[in-house]
Amino acid sequence: MKETLFTEKAPAAIGPYSQGVVTPNLVFVSGQLPVDPETGAFPTGGIASQTRQSLQNLAEILACKNMTLGHVVKTTVFLSSMDDFSEMNAVYQEMFGEGNYPARSAVEVARLPKDALVEIEAIAVVG
Repeated sequence: MKETLFTEKAPAAIGPYSQGVVTPNLVFVSGQLPVDPETGAFPTGGIASQTRQSLQNLAEILACKNMTLGHVVKTTVFLSSMDDFSEMNAVYQEMFGEGNYPARSAVEVARLPKDALVEIEAIAVVG
């Protein structure tokens, strides 16, 4: 059995998919672009601001089930340029907090939707 997640505090899906899906043990959060749900735009400030917004969107989706970034066990970070890795990593470290880092993959891709600099997806454990 699965349940789909939706919150107006994160950007709506831009295609035929859910913001997230809950199973009895896991939550799968779709890739989050750095879209500010209030304005529909990317934040200014480059990769640091975009990483922060993507993770805030991810956190808002988890909050639908009273979960936090602390429940995340795996992320995949898609970057439009590996030159942004260090700056992304600093914000990622800040947002997750020391000692609470999930497993992670980070890859450079040719292009992201809406020409974003970053997109982040996650898997979290329920409970």
